[in-house]
Amino acid sequence: MSLSPFASSDIEPPGQSVQQDLSELSRRYGLRDGALQAITQGSGEQYLSAFALLFHASAFQLSVLSALPQLIGTGAQVASVKLLRWFPDRKALIRIGTIGQGLAWVPIVLFPLLFPEFGPWLIIAGTALYFACSQFTMPTWNSFIADHLDQHERGAYFARRATIMASLSFVALGMAGWLLNLWQHHPFAWIGFALTFLVAGSARFLSAMALAKVEDVHHTLHRDGQPGFRNFLTRTSLSFRRFLFFSGLMHAAVLIAGPFFVLYMLRDLHLSYLGYGMWLAAGILGQLVTLGTWGQFGDRFGNKALLSFTGLMVPFLPMLYLAGTNLVFLLLVNFLGGVTWSGLALGLQNYVFDAVRPEDRTKAVATCSTINALGWCLGAFIGSWLVNALPSRIDVGQFSLQLASNLPLVFFVSGTLRLVVSTSLLRSFHEARAVEHAPFTQLVWELPLLKPIAQFLVSPLLRASK
Repeated sequence: MSLSPFASSDIEPPGQSVQQDLSELSRRYGLRDGALQAITQGSGEQYLSAFALLFHASAFQLSVLSALPQLIGTGAQVASVKLLRWFPDRKALIRIGTIGQGLAWVPIVLFPLLFPEFGPWLIIAGTALYFACSQFTMPTWNSFIADHLDQHERGAYFARRATIMASLSFVALGMAGWLLNLWQHHPFAWIGFALTFLVAGSARFLSAMALAKVEDVHHTLHRDGQPGFRNFLTRTSLSFRRFLFFSGLMHAAVLIAGPFFVLYMLRDLHLSYLGYGMWLAAGILGQLVTLGTWGQFGDRFGNKALLSFTGLMVPFLPMLYLAGTNLVFLLLVNFLGGVTWSGLALGLQNYVFDAVRPEDRTKAVATCSTINALGWCLGAFIGSWLVNALPSRIDVGQFSLQLASNLPLVFFVSGTLRLVVSTSLLRSFHEARAVEHAPFTQLVWELPLLKPIAQFLVSPLLRASK
């Protein structure tokens, strides 16, 4: 059947239509992968520290568990970037790393049970293997997905993906916490962890299967003409290098506190696994209700504005743990933490995509992750030193405050350093793309939670005045 010449101009060329269909398939895969990854995180990653405590891990071992796997993972990222130059099949590299993640759960569970006297160190080794496989896929995966997204829709897409992840992670956290709570006082308490980690590993295998239907139509488009991370850094902008400095120091300040929340909740406050899971889930819920708004905010006003607001909010979160130990209060604090961290993490991720050329994205992601991991390690080890150095009682003149442990003071130090990093470095780099400029008051109006609350309060007054 022939087509009318008058209609032919409205019909896309067959090749372009096929490419759009393949790009849409890749975007859908990115959402499914995020959903399955959320199940892995909620039922597995979030409870690794609790599993280590089952084998009586020390504060130092918890800091190593937080820091060392991330540092090893960055080495895997660098290796994947270099391998991509000689083996440009991004789909195969992603699948290899994803299957490796699923298999890594076997030694994480099995070896500590066989050799319990070395349990924490074996968990650290298994976790390092897991994160090496996870980070191996990260630069390639980000380049793979970003090639199918317009620069002005990345915030909305990644916010949608993160919202799906937050929803399923919330459910997985709750179910895993309930299951672990059933076995918490049983002589074989490890069975609860084994079951939840089995779910975590299975989800990664399902993600690898979902990748089978996806075609990488852009894998030969971006070839790097100047290989090497040193060349990459020398030709990036000064603003981007300052951003990397900010990101690395912020991760260092955060990880002074990060590894020890599980110790504070389970050892010092004696929460059950269910209570700990509820605390984790509160943070996920905070992400869930605000990610979409943060994504729209970043797309419209820029990721620099997003980082500026969240970077000045995040310092005060750990300081709040000095104010009380009531479970409801702890849930509220971590809910606010989820609100803030969802915006900060989205801004850190998307700023990298905006600030470099498409062919440099894999190197940019790997470089940023390496700097963050170095900050991660520095912060975790400083935190483990502070755990042994700070007191658990505050005496100022006649004022005296006895804390559940010295960990809230460690959290306070972390918050103070976060504030120093934000106030000193946020002004040193600028927005990487053209965005809408708005006065400060309008930006505040657009913040998550504030806008719907303000509209809820103001709209009855406006109706009454008519």
